[in-house]
Amino acid sequence: MKNEIVLPNYSHCILNTITSVLKYYNVETKHESLEILDKKLEKKYKNIIFLVLDGMGEHILNNLSPNGYFTSKKVDCVTSVYPSTTTAALTTYYAGKPPYETGWIAWSQYFKEYGRAIDMLSHKESYYREPLKKPNLNVFDTVVNYETIFTQIEKASPNVKAYELVPSYSDRRAKRTYRAENLDEIIEAIEDLTDSNGEKFIFGYCDNPDATLHKFGAYSDEAKEFIKNAEEKIEKMCEKLPEDTLVIISADHGHKDIEKSYTLLDYPEILECLIMPASLESRVVGFWVKEDMRKEFEEKFNNIFKEEFWLMTKEEFLEKNFLGFGEKHRKIDDFLGNYIALSTAGSMIRLETFLVEGKPVKKSTHCGLSKEEMEVPVIIISKD
Repeated sequence: MKNEIVLPNYSHCILNTITSVLKYYNVETKHESLEILDKKLEKKYKNIIFLVLDGMGEHILNNLSPNGYFTSKKVDCVTSVYPSTTTAALTTYYAGKPPYETGWIAWSQYFKEYGRAIDMLSHKESYYREPLKKPNLNVFDTVVNYETIFTQIEKASPNVKAYELVPSYSDRRAKRTYRAENLDEIIEAIEDLTDSNGEKFIFGYCDNPDATLHKFGAYSDEAKEFIKNAEEKIEKMCEKLPEDTLVIISADHGHKDIEKSYTLLDYPEILECLIMPASLESRVVGFWVKEDMRKEFEEKFNNIFKEEFWLMTKEEFLEKNFLGFGEKHRKIDDFLGNYIALSTAGSMIRLETFLVEGKPVKKSTHCGLSKEEMEVPVIIISKD
C-alpha cells in the first residue's frame, strides 16, 4: 500500500539551507538559498556553526520530542534531496550542489572503471565489503571529486577559517579537520573553537540518531533518549557560546520503519531480464535491463511490486528532476542503469547475488519517498 509521498523540492530543500551559508561567505552559486535563513544572516556573526544530526527528520523530531528544545527553535521544514540518503544528502552539504551535479547518488554505485559496485562512503567493494587492492585509478580523486564548501568559503572570504568535525572513519574534506566520534566530542570541539579569535565556519556531522534508528527503529525508546539527551547538551552548549555565534541544526534525511524485505534472488523471472546485478540502495534500486526485454521487465516487476515501488525509466527519472538541476555529472547515466525503482511504502529490496548475501535488514532506514524520510527540520539558535 502506497504511503503519502513527498518529492524533493529543490527550491526548498537542504541544498538551499547550505546555499544561504555560502552566500553569506560571498561564494558565487547558481542555486537558490533559504529565505528565512538569509534574513537571519543579514547580521554579521563571528562564528557560524552548522550541525547535521544524521537521520533526525521532521517526523522523528515530532514523534520523539514534540515539545522539546529543538522544536522550540525550529524555523522551517525542508525536503531532503533525492535519494533521501546520507551519500547524496551529506555530499550536497559538502559540495553545495545537488546529486545531479556531484554524481553522489546512493550507497552503492557501479564503476565501469573497476567493473565493480563500490560503497561510496566507505570506498569498499559493495558485495564482499572489502577495500579495493591498489587500484590504478582512484575514482574518488578523479571521477567523483568536487570542491568542498570549506575550500569555497576560504577562497571567497580569506579572513574566515573553515572547520569540519567528523568521525575518524570519515574522509577528510577540509584543511582543518577535527575528529569527533560522538556528540559530546563535537560539542567540546565547538566550545574550544569558538573561544579562539577570528571568524570561523564550523561544520559538525554526528552519525546519530541514524545509527540508533537503524538498530532500534523510528519510534524506539533508544532513539527518543538520544534526541532528548542531544537537546539538553546542545542547549547547555548554546548558553555558553559567545554572543556573536549562530547555530544552525538540521539533518540529511529522516527515517521509516521497514515493514517488508524482498530479495530478487526469489524472482528468476526478473533476474533473467537483467544484464548485471541491481545497485544503488534497497529503497531506490537501479537496474540494467536487456534492451529486448524492457517491456517484459516492466510487466514482471510491476506485477509484483507496483503497490510498493514506483518504476520508471532513467529518462523519466531524470526528466522529473529527482536529482536536482544544474550541470549534469558525466557519470549519471552510468550510475543509474536504464530503470529505477523508488520505494513508496515500507518495503525494501536487498542488493545481493548468489555469491554473497546482502547486508542485514535494518529495523528502520531511509532513501524512499515517504514524508518520514523526505522532510527535515531547520533549527536556528542565537542570542540576538
